[in-house]
Amino acid sequence: MPTTPAPAPISDAYAGAILTIDLDAIVANYRLLSGKLSGASLSAVVKADGYGLGAEPVAAALAGAGCRVFYVAHIEEGIRLRQALNDTGNSDFVQAEIHVLGGLLPNTEDAYDASRLIPVLGSLDQIHNWKSYCQRLERPLPCDIHADTGMARLGLPPVEVEKLVEEPSRLDDLNILTVISHLACADEPDNPKNAEQLDAFRELRRHLPQGLASFANSSGIFLGPDYHFDQARPGAALFGVAPVPGDPNPMAQVVKLQGKIAQVRAVDTPQTVGYGASHRIESPARIATVIIGYADGFLRSLSNKGTGYIGNIPVPVVGRVSMDLITLDVTGVPEHLCPVGALVDLIGPNNPIDQVAAAAGTIGYEILTSLGHRYHRAYVGGGST
Repeated sequence: MPTTPAPAPISDAYAGAILTIDLDAIVANYRLLSGKLSGASLSAVVKADGYGLGAEPVAAALAGAGCRVFYVAHIEEGIRLRQALNDTGNSDFVQAEIHVLGGLLPNTEDAYDASRLIPVLGSLDQIHNWKSYCQRLERPLPCDIHADTGMARLGLPPVEVEKLVEEPSRLDDLNILTVISHLACADEPDNPKNAEQLDAFRELRRHLPQGLASFANSSGIFLGPDYHFDQARPGAALFGVAPVPGDPNPMAQVVKLQGKIAQVRAVDTPQTVGYGASHRIESPARIATVIIGYADGFLRSLSNKGTGYIGNIPVPVVGRVSMDLITLDVTGVPEHLCPVGALVDLIGPNNPIDQVAAAAGTIGYEILTSLGHRYHRAYVGGGST
């Protein structure tokens, strides 16, 4: 299937903001998570374009660190990733497994086969359709089985699992690589839902012992060895999001977002700032306008709540976040540190991804996957061993 060419990179000089992505930090996080597993293997979830950071360079860095199993959400993501891994010419990368969590949509069987993608089958109908396709080809193509243990989202519900147990021939002619389920509350270690799902998954494996067992997501890895089984599937923790909210974050920070100052205005009299006049300046101040907005994934909920840094000096967001611009109070920053074109750290060492998310009233996942494409994207490190 032909793919749309990627847009040309945006020049550092032309971009209003710079997003720096540390591939070595992603690799370090992969190794940290791998070291926490008790004999299980580690895959990598790179859906949503690698959580907004670029699935292709992220996967290449992880493959260089030894990762050979990737998960994406949609078949199109899988097709693009397969082509990118093929283009490397590295035989190890080319042979990597790519699993598609969204399952088998109608009339996609040929595309799965052509790109050597592995469908995660989440219903009896999907199992039937994949089995019929394998029988037509007279070869057992690989697949996964996804069973719901408490999310009521994707995966075979208990009644369909029972039918599989009663009629095991439904799985004949399938090459089942993995049986998976997904934790609903893994980021809440004391939530009883975790133990309930663990019991359900163990019972599931008694009846469906085929292939590997995969249960733990990023936070699930930190629930301990009982949740590890054969293969863990982390996503957000690879990209620096805290796996256990409220605990010290052991993950290396992966992204730095810096916006450019377009103008600094001295305000000598009481005045309001931005749309809706939501912030009022009561004493002389200096306001910097920075070239980033909600069109770039700097969420509107950060209006009057977000914080940037110029060096180590915090500069609060004042007024509403607009489509292309934000305004920051730089009154406490020496003028020579904030000329036009100077960079303001909006995500970085002083304000990591989870802190920004908390200010926005959301989670680090949304911050990452909202990051826009008007940035100049700079990848540092290579992640090779």
